[in-house]
Amino acid sequence: MTTSTNGQHNGQHRIPVWVKALDPLSQFGLVHTLRQRPEISLINDTDLAGLTQSGDQRTTPPVVALIAVDSLDAGAVQVLRAASQRGCRRTVLIGSAIDDDALMTAVELGVSGVLRRTEATADRIVHLVQAAAAGDGSLPPDLLGRLLGQVSRMQRHVLAPRGLSHTGLSDRETQVLRLVADGKDTQEIARELSYSERTVKNVLHDVTSRLQLKNRSHAVAYALREGLI
Repeated sequence: MTTSTNGQHNGQHRIPVWVKALDPLSQFGLVHTLRQRPEISLINDTDLAGLTQSGDQRTTPPVVALIAVDSLDAGAVQVLRAASQRGCRRTVLIGSAIDDDALMTAVELGVSGVLRRTEATADRIVHLVQAAAAGDGSLPPDLLGRLLGQVSRMQRHVLAPRGLSHTGLSDRETQVLRLVADGKDTQEIARELSYSERTVKNVLHDVTSRLQLKNRSHAVAYALREGLI
């Protein structure tokens, strides 16, 4: 039994939530808990298919997938990917064991909120779902610290030796894009950076090809929008 996703709570749309646990007991417990919350509208597979096929989703909150696992093994990864493929635009993960590798995998798969199973009270789950629906991320402080530590180590030991940053752009690519954004042409950029014009053209070609962009203007717009420069 599901609650209509058209219902509202205090004049606001209730958040449609698709629940998936890898064991029946957790599935029952989460559904039973959330069914009693006026902020949440539980949806099943049929509801989910109907919402994602209806077209315009701008007038309703995004579907949040709430996924409960013991550990982030191959089965859990498959469920996370399936949630995205089914049209869930936000994902919240409840897990028992969350090591550093699992945390990075979860982030790479688009998980915006993580909660330990031992801390998963009804109020905390709802808060996490609301944050995810609003486009915000939420991690326990220690997990956030571990994630930042991993990103820092990746920058130092993997990206920096290759002349890259966490943005995916090299220092040279960033310099060239910034000067393009300043309105300088190829000759001016080459002169300022002491490069040949051919090098500047190659840098811009590499960036537009790798990021699948149309031209240098598109590359600058993309970099500015993503905060890369």
